[in-house]
Amino acid sequence: MDTAKNYLFSDMSVMLARSMRHHFRSMDTIITATIMPIALMLLFVYVLGGAIQTGTDNYVNYLLPGVLLITIANSIGYTSFRLFNDVHRGIFERFHSMPVARTAALWGHVLTSLVSNAISVAAVILVAIVMGFRSSAGILSWLSVAGILVLFTLALTWIAAIPGLSAKTQDGAIAIAYPIHLLPLISSAFVPTASMPGPVRVFAENQPVTFIVDAIRLLLSGKAAGNEIWIALAWCSGIMLAAYALAVRTYKKHA
Repeated sequence: MDTAKNYLFSDMSVMLARSMRHHFRSMDTIITATIMPIALMLLFVYVLGGAIQTGTDNYVNYLLPGVLLITIANSIGYTSFRLFNDVHRGIFERFHSMPVARTAALWGHVLTSLVSNAISVAAVILVAIVMGFRSSAGILSWLSVAGILVLFTLALTWIAAIPGLSAKTQDGAIAIAYPIHLLPLISSAFVPTASMPGPVRVFAENQPVTFIVDAIRLLLSGKAAGNEIWIALAWCSGIMLAAYALAVRTYKKHA
């Protein structure tokens, strides 16, 4: 009989389908992950945009990169929540008693985060186009943006997996989402960092979200991203690898 490892990818696809069904059955997930970022974009562009000085006449172009990151950050709490439920309901133990690859269940949640966020990001971009977003970026620039967003999603998803696997309560599992939500707000996502007071400006200019937002903004404007893209990739890759190692270790210990 073949070992479960020989069926890793087929097992992962089954776990992905299972997790995606849970995702689409949850209306609050769809509202939080897709509708709320769109509502935030509408609010900033049509209510606050006229009072914000960014050096550009098209504020939606300036705003979109930050909204895309917030879209991804909004869904992270659900990854923790669903992992917590699987751990405490004994779902992982049931899967481990079957001829199923041991990490397939964990990867099912991670891949669900990737797929669901890709759908949400696409929806936000479509609405932004209706609102007047325009880009002179070529196909390579768009692929670069997609790559950065994938890495950012994986980095946040693996971070979210850690409390989801180890927390004692549901509130503890989803608490990781709160500080992650703050990072785009204290960055160059909505306003230039030059308008911020000294200590806040220093933090904003040196935290990872600012580098990621700036890199995406330059790429979408058709300009060379320069050092920003490499710094953004380094931040995303470093956080993802560190969080992945800790999440897998936590999974083996607690699940």
